[in-house]
Amino acid sequence: MAAVPSTSKKLAAEFLGTFVLVFGGCGTAVLATTNPDVGVGWLGVALAFGLTVLTMAYAVGHISGGHFNPAVTLGAAAGRRIAWSEVPAYIGTQLVAGIVAGALLLVVASGLDGFSAQDSGFASNGYGDRSPMGYGLLACLVIEVLLTAVFLWVILGSTDTRAPKGMAPLAIGLALTLIHLISIPVTNTSVNPARSIGVGLFAGGDAIAQLWLFILAPVVGGLVAGFSYAMLLGDDAVGLPEAMEA
Repeated sequence: MAAVPSTSKKLAAEFLGTFVLVFGGCGTAVLATTNPDVGVGWLGVALAFGLTVLTMAYAVGHISGGHFNPAVTLGAAAGRRIAWSEVPAYIGTQLVAGIVAGALLLVVASGLDGFSAQDSGFASNGYGDRSPMGYGLLACLVIEVLLTAVFLWVILGSTDTRAPKGMAPLAIGLALTLIHLISIPVTNTSVNPARSIGVGLFAGGDAIAQLWLFILAPVVGGLVAGFSYAMLLGDDAVGLPEAMEA
């Protein structure tokens, strides 16, 4: 039986995974979508976010559970996959990793003359005038709560010991891609407070003023999914790291 990873190793895995997710996903949005020679567009951004979580879940998910997202951590605790005592350290690590990723992305993006994080939006999330297509507050709230819940249902289901073995990272990565395909036009897709805070702080102004929605909505969605999965479908006491390894 494999040894249980230490807390420090779990947090190192969460930092690395969250960093890659924010830098890779938001970096694609900031650096590649406006380049006329690359121009990957919204489809490319959706794939980038899906690929980051897929690859990092395979790389370090067996150590920490591969949350990379405060909403996932809260949902996992609500779904009885991790202890509530682990939640503060996980979330703190994820938030720091997101901010570090945002800061280093800003350093890279600022290497282009004339770049402004505030003017470009810096891949931040928004509603109303800051929504990519102008969607209002209620629409943005609903889609962020709903799609975060969907993401957690996929995570909890695919890591359940009754699920096909070894496929969880693939299912989770594809789910995040699908979520982005649906919601980039609405909110620029958060479903992850660490992702939103990591770039929103550097976008400044209205991006910071609207961060509350992209903290609140994913947290609500994650908790709803965690509690509902445990109540309706759950019969699985195996933690996420062990499930990822199965």
